[in-house]
Amino acid sequence: MGRYRRPLAILLLLCAALARPAAAGDARREAGIDTARLGTELPRGIVLTDAAGQPRALGDFLGRRPVLLAPVDYHCKNICGFTLADLFAALQQLDWAPGRDYDVLVVSIDPAASAEDAAAAARRGLEGVRFLAGDASELTAAIGFRYAYDAESEQYAHPAAVAVVTPDGRLARWLYGYPFEPADLRLALTEAGGGSIGTIGDRLWLLCHAYDPTTGKYTAAVDQLLEAGGGLTVLLLGGFVLIALRREGGRARGDS
Repeated sequence: MGRYRRPLAILLLLCAALARPAAAGDARREAGIDTARLGTELPRGIVLTDAAGQPRALGDFLGRRPVLLAPVDYHCKNICGFTLADLFAALQQLDWAPGRDYDVLVVSIDPAASAEDAAAAARRGLEGVRFLAGDASELTAAIGFRYAYDAESEQYAHPAAVAVVTPDGRLARWLYGYPFEPADLRLALTEAGGGSIGTIGDRLWLLCHAYDPTTGKYTAAVDQLLEAGGGLTVLLLGGFVLIALRREGGRARGDS
């Protein structure tokens, strides 16, 4: 099943995009991620409602472990269900568990969403994941998650992405679906955790990969190191040749 995951995800995403009304074009143009917000501290004081109907400050979920924060629309008819299912499938391939090694917060971008909506999503979710409802506009603005409501389609246009948050509550990375790669999730959590999660091997592996904010992925840094090393080699060889030529010229003048 794993080898079909990527093409199936792409097919579902294309079907969802084609199913959207053309009138939603303006709303889609407003949706996006502001990567300039990386490093921003999340607003701990905002209060949302959990799946049990209890008010919870965002700060209640920060301060212990790295956090994956997924802004979604519980009533989304297109990609949200696929996005969460794909995220949970990728997380299940890790050795770590949400609620124990890291936290996962699913937050509704629709201020009209209720605790019942969060509870319904939780029943379809992954054990250990927290689902929240309420007005999260201050949170989404702080992390640069842009979305817009299209009245004609009665849907929110928004990116399919997950924010990676450090234990002290700062936005570290954005990972873009579709699909979410277990390797990217592992590297992002290791990096955001700053040593609180992951093995020495994970941290060494992180040294060989670099985060690309334009793609929301981690790419191997080997090519960059080889290019840098190749350039350094050329400079060193050029220096040796220049020194040798100068020495040869000096001997020639001495002999004459």
